[in-house]
Amino acid sequence: MAAHRLSPSLNRLLFAVKYSSFQSRCCAGHCYAHYSTVSSPSEKTFDKILIANRGEIACRVIKTCRKMGIQTVAVHSDVDSSAVHVKMADEAVCVGPAPTNKSYLNMDAIMEAVRATGAQAVHPGYGFLSENKEFAKRLAAENVAFIGPDTHAIMAMGDKIESKLIAKAAEVNTIPGYDGVVKTAEEAVTISQQIGYPVMIKASAGGGGKGMRIAWNDKETREGFRFSSQEAASSFGDDRLLIEKFIDNPRHIEIQVLADKHGNALWLNERECSIQRRNQKVVEEAPSTFLDPETRRAMGEQAVKLAKAVQYSSAGTVEFLVDSKKNFYFLEMNTRLQVEHPITECITGLDLVEQMIRVAKGYHLKYKQEDIPINGWAIESRVYAEDPYKSFGLPSVGRLSQYQEPLNLSNVRVDSGIQEGSDISIYYDPMISKLVTYGATRAEALAKMEDALDNYVIRGVTHNIPLLREIITHPRFISGDITTNFLPEVYPEGFKGLQLGADSRRELLASAAALHITAQLRSQRLLGDLRVSSAPVELSRWDLVVELEEGKHSVEVTKSGNVYTVEVDGEQVEVSGQWNLASPLLPLSINGTHRMLQCLSRDASGRINLQYKGTSFKIRVLSKLAAELNSYMPEKVPEDTSSLLRSPMPGTVVAVSVKPGDTVAEGQEICVIEAMKMQNSLTAARGAKVKSVHCKAGETVGEGDLLVELE
Repeated sequence: MAAHRLSPSLNRLLFAVKYSSFQSRCCAGHCYAHYSTVSSPSEKTFDKILIANRGEIACRVIKTCRKMGIQTVAVHSDVDSSAVHVKMADEAVCVGPAPTNKSYLNMDAIMEAVRATGAQAVHPGYGFLSENKEFAKRLAAENVAFIGPDTHAIMAMGDKIESKLIAKAAEVNTIPGYDGVVKTAEEAVTISQQIGYPVMIKASAGGGGKGMRIAWNDKETREGFRFSSQEAASSFGDDRLLIEKFIDNPRHIEIQVLADKHGNALWLNERECSIQRRNQKVVEEAPSTFLDPETRRAMGEQAVKLAKAVQYSSAGTVEFLVDSKKNFYFLEMNTRLQVEHPITECITGLDLVEQMIRVAKGYHLKYKQEDIPINGWAIESRVYAEDPYKSFGLPSVGRLSQYQEPLNLSNVRVDSGIQEGSDISIYYDPMISKLVTYGATRAEALAKMEDALDNYVIRGVTHNIPLLREIITHPRFISGDITTNFLPEVYPEGFKGLQLGADSRRELLASAAALHITAQLRSQRLLGDLRVSSAPVELSRWDLVVELEEGKHSVEVTKSGNVYTVEVDGEQVEVSGQWNLASPLLPLSINGTHRMLQCLSRDASGRINLQYKGTSFKIRVLSKLAAELNSYMPEKVPEDTSSLLRSPMPGTVVAVSVKPGDTVAEGQEICVIEAMKMQNSLTAARGAKVKSVHCKAGETVGEGDLLVELE
């Protein structure tokens, strides 16, 4: 009998109904501080909006459009044909193959999609074409509303050189630096010497940390000029650079602004965005622990001055660097919706996407400055498919074999554009989601974030939850003592994961031992007399050896009901729980304290991979006899990697700087790998002669692929 296939439009309808219910549950039912879920029926805006983006931000815009009764059109590349945003939208149009310049940056294809679907407006999200003046011009020429500022504001603020001059004229505090375009590496060195090191080299166009490098000397200036110009050209199609004085140990604090087409403008408080790696934000919060009401007002008023100076209309963000004495300096203005906008929505109750749509239609702002509150505290963790143990996060690719968002918790919001089975590819940003928690106080929001990270199930890709959890529980972060140098200062040797103290070690060892015995007893119950069990039914005491981090620990386990008493290093630890081995989550009570562990894997040989306080630990649990016999097994000799250069991430080879027979010095560049539009220079670990080269420019490589061999 032939199988019946649903039409793509019916498939999208069924998915929309299912996903709409799911989204309203997580966004309205579980977080009382979220933006309003009610829109005024008397305000007519648009019948149909095309979202010129993908992933979580496309889903986010679709949610508000659905609330406002607006039909949506999704655009997608061929590899995104089954993506969540495509299923959520009322219509979907393929705009090209996977590479962004052939799909999401393909203006011709997107304009054709606008015409074919009859969309009256386009929401660009962030990234891609969101700050592209030519795209906005083309839409205006066809009488299609661009849900963002007018073209002249995009042009003025999209160019960091021009925007700085405008800011100066508007009496906004600016960073000392060179206001022209830097054309060559040697000119960059001369200018940097005049300004005084350290300096920040950055792309004139774009944002998101791409095309930005800090230089502390002439050599780093030359390298920074090269990498920044290449990244800028790749990401924004514009390789122009400028140079500014680098403010050492600053805070990165931004002001959300909202303006209409009638000269009205508001500032919607601040977001603290100082936790960064490679100039890209990792954790944000609103409000900031650092600002007092006077400084907040001064920054807000300057942000509004700048918005009015360029006749800004829509939601936008003015970014500032703030030094230890609360002096603040204009950094740039992002003429779009920011990634971290949800935390502003949490503390103000405003739906920023709804406000952008209203402004684009020509309505006046509904609010005055005195109407804007700060209710409670919100924190956002950017959950990425990254390996946090490599430079605080190098991209990871793969398929999400298991995925479960922590929406069972109250006051948790998850903005995502993926689902179980989704692929994280090399073509796009590796963000999985934005995890947002809210509380009446900062302490409450942080405690909720800790729970949310522990309850977040992600399998199939490496992710940065270990780093996120360590950040939000670190004493410096909790006290509010943070700057943009937080990560390198707290982890000078790189991130190593949770460092176990004596109590944490005992908790982990006891949990692993109890889990091992639970699995043994379960196997015996299921298999009965079909095999000789290593754990007879009547046994209630076990002597085990648990291996963890090169250490071996003798433990004694006794069981009474669901409670295990485990003696570890002379201390007793009580572990109890529901012990559902089919669930990825393992809720336990350890000495009366609730802990949420995750069993990532286990096998019959006693190997268990447990996620504890965000970090995964490889553990082996053996009987005493098995441990004794195991000591006679030969140890595997690790590979000598000092002569091998392997790719630390999937990406594309941009350049190879050596050939067989060349002699390289320690730290010398060997090749450059581009991943997610960021360029990474790979260098020699020691001085040596190049034996062979296994890659060439333009090739795609995977994590661990051999690039160069040294003699």
